[in-house]
Amino acid sequence: MKNYISILGLILASTAMQAQEINDALRYSQTEPLGTARFRALSGAFGAVGGDLSAINLNPASSVIFNNNQVAFTLSNYNTKNNSDYFGTRTSDSNNSLDLGQAGGVFVFENHHESDWKKFALALNYENQNNFDNSLFISGTNPTNSIDDYFLNYANGIELRTLKNFNFEELSFREQQAYLAYWAFIIDPIPLASDPTNYDNPNITQYSSAIVPGDFYHENSVETTGYNGKLAFNASANYQDKLMIGINLNSHFSDYVRNSSFFESNDNNTSTDTYVKRVYFDNSLHTYGNGFSFQLGAILKLSNQFRVGATYESPTWHRLTDELMQSVAAVSGDNTSELPADIVDPNLTMVFAPYTIQTPGKITGSAAIIFGKQGFISVDYSAKDYSSMRLKPENDYASDNNRIENLFTTSNELRIGGEYKVNQWSLRAGFRSETSPYKDEDMMGDLTGYSGGIGYNFGGTKLDLAYSTSERDYGYQMFSTGLTDRAKSTIKNNNVTVTLSFEL
Repeated sequence: MKNYISILGLILASTAMQAQEINDALRYSQTEPLGTARFRALSGAFGAVGGDLSAINLNPASSVIFNNNQVAFTLSNYNTKNNSDYFGTRTSDSNNSLDLGQAGGVFVFENHHESDWKKFALALNYENQNNFDNSLFISGTNPTNSIDDYFLNYANGIELRTLKNFNFEELSFREQQAYLAYWAFIIDPIPLASDPTNYDNPNITQYSSAIVPGDFYHENSVETTGYNGKLAFNASANYQDKLMIGINLNSHFSDYVRNSSFFESNDNNTSTDTYVKRVYFDNSLHTYGNGFSFQLGAILKLSNQFRVGATYESPTWHRLTDELMQSVAAVSGDNTSELPADIVDPNLTMVFAPYTIQTPGKITGSAAIIFGKQGFISVDYSAKDYSSMRLKPENDYASDNNRIENLFTTSNELRIGGEYKVNQWSLRAGFRSETSPYKDEDMMGDLTGYSGGIGYNFGGTKLDLAYSTSERDYGYQMFSTGLTDRAKSTIKNNNVTVTLSFEL
């Protein structure tokens, strides 16, 4: 059984295995145009059209476009493929999952009294904003850098007495990384100049590597699961059949699990068995929590053919908790013999103090041309300033927030979609383009996506099917400090979505 240790008020250093790390703040700030099959088939270009339950999550005024009460349920198949290149070695891994992507309903109320307010609507809709199911495998030979750089970056400056006299659960995160490396004999103390022969002096604060420089073969396997979901409580109204306004109060739910296994080997030592030749470093992170946001939206009918829309989406304030397990093993030896593995496995789940991630707000402008009952063409344009992401309490994460401001920029997204109806059939297609949230596009490139779908109206029941695909390049770092060499990776998402909706 796992042992759970709670450390309240602990200030943690940044690492690729913690939700406080800025790239993980990005994970909760980015969303995908998931939801109903009709919404996905148009790549989410619905801001001035409305009349779809997922469109409500884009523009709250969308619900009052409905003519009748309606409920809908959506299943989505997520297929993710990662292709990576690490120092010339190419690898590929993929993941496939099935999930409930959307469920909700809208209730429309006609105003039969003399009033400029013609209609009202209330809606409740849940949908995934992100599916975290993914598999990544990277391997290759690094010509210069070893995992020892990661551990040394944390260890140097920590007194030896701390590593020898305290238990793992009593240490800060930084001290824990040093503890793992010290007791696995990956790092060795450097004696003080005043006491050059004493390797056990408790005042020692500097360490050297027990790994011989040279080439290093690396493997890193990462499996992630989870979701970021949003439950929208919506209200909207129609004024003079020209102006639609709406508001969403959103409750967010997040659950993310990341299991990574890192392996390093080398044949650099040929003379003595006291140097490390293999390292195994396992991390298991569970991040969970909830959040709140709100949205304000409007749709204006300029004529029967032309509509424009605007939406303001507030930042989301996520309150999150991390649970982390770590273990390391190291094998020393030369080219003819090996010593037994030195294994450091505290078998503890560290439960860290809750923290807050504030995501960026977003502004969306929309326009649509309506061709009567035959169809429409819709365009959405959104802007989101990722440099406004914040980790809180801000006093505890001042350096991280400063890095966020320096690394990130405003990302712009263009979505174009169209629908054409032939009797009971609807034909749909969409395009999506999103610029990088990073100033350095080598860290993450632009995204390009395409979509298409069909729908059939049985009368009071509708069945919709959509296929969407998107692709983006990014630079993957195994660790955020020390061993920071990037693999060049491409992630491709292919999704099939089915929605069944009923008029009530």
